[in-house]
Parts: sequence; structure tokens; C-alpha cells
Amino acid sequence: MGAREKLAVSTVALMRRFGVAGTGISAVLDHSGVSRRSVYLAFPGGKQEMVAEATRLSGDTITALIDRAAAEPDPLGSFVHMWKKVVADGDFEDGCPIVAAALGRNEAPAAADLAGDVFARWETTLAAALDPTHHDADALATTVVSAVEGAVIMCLAQRTTDPLDRVHAQLDRLLAAAAR
Repeated sequence: MGAREKLAVSTVALMRRFGVAGTGISAVLDHSGVSRRSVYLAFPGGKQEMVAEATRLSGDTITALIDRAAAEPDPLGSFVHMWKKVVADGDFEDGCPIVAAALGRNEAPAAADLAGDVFARWETTLAAALDPTHHDADALATTVVSAVEGAVIMCLAQRTTDPLDRVHAQLDRLLAAAAR
């Protein structure tokens, strides 16, 4: 892994835990083990460019996971299970880096714009997986992404995956009603 990728991966990890505002270059350097000079060579645009690259990288990674979940017999269950694993494995301290990027518009506007694009990709994938023939598939996908991302935030605050379980049950009911 080259310096640019190490820095981006470390930025993702720190954004998940501390948000964009709490992810400083010094912390990224400590986390990555990369020299300070490498930051400016790899990311001449500084922190904003580094956060945008981290958002792109994490967006691609999570989108690939969602693509796999969408191919499962229970796409919603797979999507929720993925997030339960993420929050539990991170000891309820690691959230979604795409949410972090979206909330960090003041410090990294390009990353926030990328976050919007990533959310749109997730909605498109889930709309096709949930019910491509349903006239409200886009709205249902938006509801799923919004509810699950909100539940992830609640899981972190409450230090339990119960919010994801409740959202999953409610979304299952909503999707069943929409299918009728």
C-alpha cells in the first residue's frame, strides 16, 4: 500500500470515529505511520483533498458491500446486518464515514458533495433490489437508507444494536405493505 492509500485509509478510520472536524493531519500521520512530507506530495490540496479521497474510497467500499447485500435473498436484512457488524466491531465508536463527510461540509465541501453522490448510488442499488417494478421503489430506498443510517447513529449513542433491530423490523413491515 502506497502513502496515498495509507493516508486515505487512516483518514476513513478517523472520520468514522471523530468526524471530519476531529480528523486532523497530525492524527492521520500518527495513525498511518506516513511521513509529513508524504501528505503534501500525495494530497497537495491538504486536508480537504485527503477527506475527499477518503470519502471516495469508503463510498466505493461500502457500495460494493451494498451491491453484495442487494444480491442476497433478503437485501434489507443483509444491509442491516452489515451495519450491526460495523458498529459492534467498532465497540460502538465507529460510524459511517459517508455521514461524517456529509456533516463536514464546512471543512470539506467536495467530500460532502461526494457523500451525496454515494447516498444516491446506495438508493439506486437498493431500489432495484427491493422492488424494481414498484412505483415507489425510489422512495422506499430513500426511506431504507435514511432509517438505517439514523439507526446507526442511535446505536453509537446508545451503545447497542437495538435501534437497528427495531428499524429492520419496521422496514420489513413497510416493504411487505408496499409489495401488496
